[in-house]
Amino acid sequence: MAVTIILEVKAKPGTGDELQASMKTVLPDTRSYDGCISLNTYRDQDDPDVFVLVEHFESKAHYETYLAWRVETGVFAQLGESLAEPPSIRYFDLTDA
Repeated sequence: MAVTIILEVKAKPGTGDELQASMKTVLPDTRSYDGCISLNTYRDQDDPDVFVLVEHFESKAHYETYLAWRVETGVFAQLGESLAEPPSIRYFDLTDA
């Protein structure tokens, strides 16, 4: 069952442009990763250091495999160094409401 992942990150103050540039470099690999259906990024209008990524993966297991790969390659650690606080990752299922 497909899962929606909401990833929210807050760059260190004043470094949102650098974080956005970094994401432009690494996110094409995410979009082509096995199980990724789609990925969109959003930047907060009131705080340009805050980004939300809305990702759709075939399953939570696919995303966890992807995330493990990002940890293994060091990309997740590099991301963490540029953040003001730990990232928030939440998983959602589509409902029939």
